[in-house]
Amino acid sequence: MSYTEAKEHTQGRLNTLFADPYHAFENNTDERQLHVRVMLYMLLARPMSRGDMTLRVIHGWENGSCEPGDLQHADYVLNTLDDVKRAVKDFDQATKQNAPLPSEDPAILAMPLANVIADAKAEGQEVTDDIPKTPARWSALEGGLALYTLFKMYHRLVYGEDDVYRCSQCQTALGPREIHEFHLEESEFALLVPLVGQPKEAPSLLVLHESQLKPIEKLLEESLSLLNDF
Repeated sequence: MSYTEAKEHTQGRLNTLFADPYHAFENNTDERQLHVRVMLYMLLARPMSRGDMTLRVIHGWENGSCEPGDLQHADYVLNTLDDVKRAVKDFDQATKQNAPLPSEDPAILAMPLANVIADAKAEGQEVTDDIPKTPARWSALEGGLALYTLFKMYHRLVYGEDDVYRCSQCQTALGPREIHEFHLEESEFALLVPLVGQPKEAPSLLVLHESQLKPIEKLLEESLSLLNDF
């Protein structure tokens, strides 16, 4: 297994903007609101304006569950605030009608995990029955470290996290990406963007739990009109 699949607590794009991005978004930091707006402009508003951003809404885990097959998602093209509002409306309507929440295939964890296990078995590697149910052991398989890193990101977005910000690097279905993860009082979300030195015009993701749709809508309503003036 190659440990270049994923690296946690790395420097990324925000290190070129802030002397200490790990503390730039804490509630007691001077000019915190400025830092939040600059971050949103660099990592979200600019890719949106280029048509490079997708909104991924996750759901399915609850009450401590973290089975890979239970994590569902719905993806939305994200070019304007109206696209966020469309996602909010879809999930609101499903909830009010007691209908299943929007979701699509392939499963974002279960299918990649099945592929990693199948590849390992094809290479003659022994895969015990407990490995699929033990995410910490996925890293023993080629491609498993990246999948475990994404699992931890999804888990923190569902169940919360004490760290306000963290940056990781990870191989994804889109290619290598920086994961900028935020647990702010305004909203909790992650932005998966190209690594420093890669072309900026590449697919990016805004990932959040369905409970964060209205908070992110409010945050972007307050920020995008201001950011569009720059």
